[in-house]
Amino acid sequence: MKYVPDATGDRHFAEDHTTDRDAVDGLLSELDEYAVEQALQIKEANDDVEITVLTMGGDDAKDALRKALSMGADKAAHVNDEALHGTDVMGTSLVLAKAVEQIGYDLVLCGMSSTDGVMGVLPALLAERLGVPQVTLLSEVSVADGTVNGRRDGDTASQRLSAALPAVASVTDQSGEARYPSFKGIMAAKKKPVLALDLSDLGIDPADVGLAGAWSAVDEVAERPARTAGTVVKDEGEGGRQLAAFLAERRFV
Repeated sequence: MKYVPDATGDRHFAEDHTTDRDAVDGLLSELDEYAVEQALQIKEANDDVEITVLTMGGDDAKDALRKALSMGADKAAHVNDEALHGTDVMGTSLVLAKAVEQIGYDLVLCGMSSTDGVMGVLPALLAERLGVPQVTLLSEVSVADGTVNGRRDGDTASQRLSAALPAVASVTDQSGEARYPSFKGIMAAKKKPVLALDLSDLGIDPADVGLAGAWSAVDEVAERPARTAGTVVKDEGEGGRQLAAFLAERRFV
């Protein structure tokens, strides 16, 4: 799960062309809330299930962990290291894979994408690094008899998928609304353990992550152009023709 800048805030880039995360409030990525919800539903349907929520980020990322713990997760792990600044999705998948291996797992559940980077490939990269099968973009997910099962909805058809555990799965925003933390859950979250990890704990060379280890780089950024006034068409009998001409001029029709 990821702590991301609030999409409704005024977001900017820092001088090194990374997202300026200090200039805007952050929160648990909405798309990751669906993964937390599905993990909780799996726990309710199965005995002996323990949910650990994992994030990589700065000190403020603990707020995202606490949100998931207050929803009902059992414990959390937080990878926090200054050398992680500017890490791209390749480095992120490496860090998370090492952390997952250290924590231990049967099923890794992810959101379909992050709401800041919007890459959408992290679950697949994570499965590849762990050497386990992946069942991604599920709108329905369940676990039974050592197998994760799910439904992936496409534009023209739906697929039924399954994979033997251990595995990685991701869920979409169609999998079911995430529950709100109760007051009891919020109070209980304060006592739940949060494991602190850094790169040395995971045996990762700092040169493999951060801006220096990124596989991609942002060379230039520019402010979004200010919104200009639209064209007003007064319909005095020729409104339809004017609209058609406007669309044709811009090759929309």
